[in-house]
Amino acid sequence: MKLYRLPLVATLAGMAGRTPLIELPLFPLATVLFPGAPMSLRIFEPRYLDMVRDCTRAGTGFGVCLILEGYEVGEAASPAAVGTVATITDFHSTEEGLLGIVAQGGERFRVEHTRVCADGLLRGFVQPWSPEPGVEVPAEFGLLQTILERLVETLGPHWGSAPRSSYDDASWLGFRLAELLPLANPERQRLLELTDPLERLAELRDILPRFQKA
Repeated sequence: MKLYRLPLVATLAGMAGRTPLIELPLFPLATVLFPGAPMSLRIFEPRYLDMVRDCTRAGTGFGVCLILEGYEVGEAASPAAVGTVATITDFHSTEEGLLGIVAQGGERFRVEHTRVCADGLLRGFVQPWSPEPGVEVPAEFGLLQTILERLVETLGPHWGSAPRSSYDDASWLGFRLAELLPLANPERQRLLELTDPLERLAELRDILPRFQKA
């Protein structure tokens, strides 16, 4: 059994005191999952079919991390050190006869080290992060609320029923914009790793001129 220590790519400021590490199956993907966001996946590799079965039986989640090196299939990829717990909410069969699942992003975590199981499944010993404190969106970020409303209309209909009060929550607003804006994965990962919701909104505001010129 090999242990791999991951590089320090995120501050420890996101943790309100250290809690014991927990072991979590990891699913490295070429995408970033944000807290509260839905994710649809097609499962066909035996290691992930077994992972889904075990998570379902135990009522537990799995960790989604952005791939830094490697691929989604084949040998275990190198994951980013900060990821998000995914909880399975639904199952279905795809047109190809594969298992499809819908999962929802929960709390973030930091991977302290990993091990590769005999079946190729990557498991991480992770430090959970506490949820961000509720912060009301300052008036200076009002434009971001308007932009998110437009994005939801065209790109995120699953957020169409979100209460208006959600748009006033800085964390929710920032995560939804990071989810729906056409950002590169390294940018999304950076936004995921930030622990100050207002700093996240400020970075998103600074990114907007890029899309206005397009």
